[in-house]
Amino acid sequence: MADIRKVTDHFSVAPQITEEDVDEIATAGFKTIVANRPDGEGGVDQPRMGSIRARAEEKGLTFVALPFSGAPTPEIIERTQSILSEAPAPVLAYCRTGTRSITAWALAHGGQGMGEEIVDAAAGAGYDLSSLERLL
Repeated sequence: MADIRKVTDHFSVAPQITEEDVDEIATAGFKTIVANRPDGEGGVDQPRMGSIRARAEEKGLTFVALPFSGAPTPEIIERTQSILSEAPAPVLAYCRTGTRSITAWALAHGGQGMGEEIVDAAAGAGYDLSSLERLL
């Protein structure tokens, strides 16, 4: 069962999901899955994007591969902004623990004067982004 953490009505994050989790994700009403974890990062036992994508598409979900390691680059932040504005919502993004995904989401909202609200939303989902508040 996926550990889905709601951040807003339109965005949630999760640690690594499996192909089998996609059924639950679709039933929960998600319309888009964003993969922020590179294939193979967790070794041979890590579920691969290809099988997750196939199951998501079978269920009528949009699947977007945006894998990255470390802190999100300006290009990743820009692409996250684009995905969030164009992809059907609600969106579920996943990586190893969810931290990468929620960090990209937070930085995609940077400069909008919503730092405290973003940090609070992340905290409500179990992530401490207080160190990023000055960037938001």
